[in-house]
Amino acid sequence: MRPGKERMRKFSSSTFAAAAALIFATFAFSSTAAAQSTGGVKGKVRTSNGSGIAGATVTARQKGSEIKSATANEKGEFLLEGLESGLYNLVFDANGYSSGVLYNIEIKKKKVQDLGDRLMLSTDKGTQVIVNGSVFFKEGTSVTAAKVELESVSSDGSTKKLASGYTSSNGEFTFRMKPGNAKLRLTAKFNGASASKEIEVSEAAIYRLAITLDLSRTEK
Repeated sequence: MRPGKERMRKFSSSTFAAAAALIFATFAFSSTAAAQSTGGVKGKVRTSNGSGIAGATVTARQKGSEIKSATANEKGEFLLEGLESGLYNLVFDANGYSSGVLYNIEIKKKKVQDLGDRLMLSTDKGTQVIVNGSVFFKEGTSVTAAKVELESVSSDGSTKKLASGYTSSNGEFTFRMKPGNAKLRLTAKFNGASASKEIEVSEAAIYRLAITLDLSRTEK
């Protein structure tokens, strides 16, 4: 190989290395500058009882456009960074829950705003079997504080207790459960009187029923 070509190859290699180093330095500087000029938000997506919702998605929206998203960890905690200064609406949702929105969250550069546990989601009624019912005296007026027991009834007639509760001031009660084919028995008890009614459920929906006790309001 002639000396001229050798020097040219060495020059080309060193030039390439220098260029690569310059590109890397420029990229690193740009990333650092961007980090210093942007801000973020963190917090916890939770249920009404305080439990974190794993896998919940938090999306920052601005002027109708989705800017950036983050996914909550197994504790429902999230960190959303890289947002320019300004006001954002935070949309948060998760499978099995109704979506939620926090409006006009202000993001400032170089700061991460901590929302704590302000992001709360309620269970989506469209994913549950909901049994709504009412308990009445034989005259047709509502029974307050009647105990209602919920049982599943198997094909052989055996039963399994699932839950219990009491009627509200207007005589109503509500039970929630996962979708699936099931035969349910609901028994209302009040002042020594009791009555039962059975209902079959399957897909997620609201199922309604009424139970009338063989008891007069005047016999309370």
